[in-house]
Amino acid sequence: MQSFRTELENPIVEKDIIDLEKKIRAFREGKIHDEKFRSLRLARGVYGQRQPGVQMVRIKLPFGKVTFKQLLRIADISDEYASSNLHLTTRQDIQIHYVSLDRTPQLWADLEKDDITLREACGNTVRNVTASPTAGIDPKEPFDVSPYAQATFEYFLRNPICQDMGRKFKISFSSSDDDTAFSYIHDIGVIPKINNNNERGFKIMLGGGLGAQPILASIVEEFLPEDQLIPYIESVIRVFDRYGERNNRNKARMKYLIQKLGLDEVLRLTKIERTANKVKSYKIDRDTIAMPALPQQTTYPQVEISNPLRYEQWLATNVFQQKQEGFYGVYIKVAVGDIPSAVARKLVAVLEPLVADEIRITQNQGLMLKYVRKEALPALYNGLTELDFSAPGFDTVADVTTCPGTDTCNLGISNSMTFARVLEDLIYNEYEELIYNRDIKIKISGCMNSCGQHGLAHIGFHGSSLKAGAKVLPSMQVMLGGGTVGNGVGRAAERVIKVPAKRAAQVLRDVLDDYKANSIADEVFHNYYDRQGKDYFYQLLKPLADLTTLTDEDFVDWGHQETYVSAIGVGECASVIIDLVATLLYESDEKLGWANESFANGAWSDAIYHSYNVFIGSAKALLLDKGVSSSTQVGVIREFDAQYVATNEIELNTSFNDLVLQINQNEPSEEFATAYKAAATAFLETVKAKRESVLQS
Repeated sequence: MQSFRTELENPIVEKDIIDLEKKIRAFREGKIHDEKFRSLRLARGVYGQRQPGVQMVRIKLPFGKVTFKQLLRIADISDEYASSNLHLTTRQDIQIHYVSLDRTPQLWADLEKDDITLREACGNTVRNVTASPTAGIDPKEPFDVSPYAQATFEYFLRNPICQDMGRKFKISFSSSDDDTAFSYIHDIGVIPKINNNNERGFKIMLGGGLGAQPILASIVEEFLPEDQLIPYIESVIRVFDRYGERNNRNKARMKYLIQKLGLDEVLRLTKIERTANKVKSYKIDRDTIAMPALPQQTTYPQVEISNPLRYEQWLATNVFQQKQEGFYGVYIKVAVGDIPSAVARKLVAVLEPLVADEIRITQNQGLMLKYVRKEALPALYNGLTELDFSAPGFDTVADVTTCPGTDTCNLGISNSMTFARVLEDLIYNEYEELIYNRDIKIKISGCMNSCGQHGLAHIGFHGSSLKAGAKVLPSMQVMLGGGTVGNGVGRAAERVIKVPAKRAAQVLRDVLDDYKANSIADEVFHNYYDRQGKDYFYQLLKPLADLTTLTDEDFVDWGHQETYVSAIGVGECASVIIDLVATLLYESDEKLGWANESFANGAWSDAIYHSYNVFIGSAKALLLDKGVSSSTQVGVIREFDAQYVATNEIELNTSFNDLVLQINQNEPSEEFATAYKAAATAFLETVKAKRESVLQS
């Protein structure tokens, strides 16, 4: 703990890390319930692995931006604390694996030396804010969305309104109407626009999500002025926090709240919340993302390209001209998103003299380099080739996206990493002409939750299992027809058929062969799929699903030698809620402390929201004494009035509803913060006294 205080310059971060260390100690001493502790560590980027006793640590990198120095720091951290590997994710994070829980505070402290955080990378929080990797250099962009993504990240990090929601909340920024950040599958998706007065604003998509039940987002604003972006997001999150499901985590997403209440009602509630917002207008500093340092070298020695054809393929598929004249962006295709730490160091050594000091992690688990001069491309290609990083076909049929699956994830049902490599090899060896095809995307998840984005794939697979008599075998659910249309419009892939996992490679062959044979000239895959229809593909693939022709090989998953055994752990995609009265009252005390601290710092809005949580937590605790459990915060308010206020067991000067919901009827002023915090303090004392009398009786 002492090292944190002396080595970290940011006292807020220092406090976070010290708090994590204290919580781990209390957990080890049995003072914090296991499931409650899970929610605490998840909100700090620490996620339980499939393997007992070790953790996955998710490093939060807003819109995937990482400097050379930061990448080297993460590589060092992985060597020191983890398995010497960096895994790039579809949300532009980096994950490291096999970390000891007790070492996570020091790991976090070491990361923060280069301004890298774990805070809110997992758990029921605003997750990593993603953006098109080309933002800032995209020839099609109306303006650079990077500063807006950064401002959104900063505004909601540690913000009281989103520290313990019913579930996670995801935000994306696309750089143009091409919608390469997939606005249509996010809780809030943002696309930049310029209006007729040459003013900046955003098209807003609300309520999208993948998972087991994909739901596409609705367009709720065609043009939201730029200064209204963060206030709008804040209002939406306040509604999600108050009205969202909290008991059934399978229904605890924004998309289900819209399904339950209706879009118009959610928008009405959002408008009401504007009164309570910390800000009514939020001006974005457009210069907050500095121009990356360019390489000083401008002349380059002649180099010999050993494979000219491969080089031309690489230029055609992995290199594009930036909007900045004379510079090129370069994509690196990273197989299954894994970079050994030793390779990461060699990569930085190759890049430093040739590209700008800013790498972007891409949504398909690759890397994007910026500001490469044309004369530097041959040297860059040779350097990448030595590291096996010059494979052509970035973001084409040959670039398969995958989650870690059963390699490390608790929820993985079948292997996805090895399967992804098999499919990529199949494309390069049997369909090399398709490495130029960006119309078809292949994506794999180890389970139905779509971390590998199979729900938006043209050809997607997710891990599953099949029963054949008394035996179980690994299988893949085949998904077809998903993908991006553009400007906020997307398609969810349809479930077509389930086949044994070892036959799934043949699924790809059959679909691609049929596409080559039966598509009309220049017909895109979506049109081909729609013209043929779902049943056509079911009949095409049905022979592969025949379980009467199984062989011993079908009972062995990809990447394994042993016979398959289905084993699913407890998922940790969000915290598990436990209703223990003592824990809730302890939390209410803690939140009152946060309210007092925020008030002392003049943060009236934060003090008010912490006080609001004191009301909710305290009321929920007393309701549990009567065996009453509500799945939403508004439900807690309603039930407390019915169970305690209406029966005069708790005497208030008004209804509990009117007392608590003053929060969305008042500006966040010092005067209101003073009164509201005092009321929350008195209410907590009343609840404690009532609880004590129950225990004494």
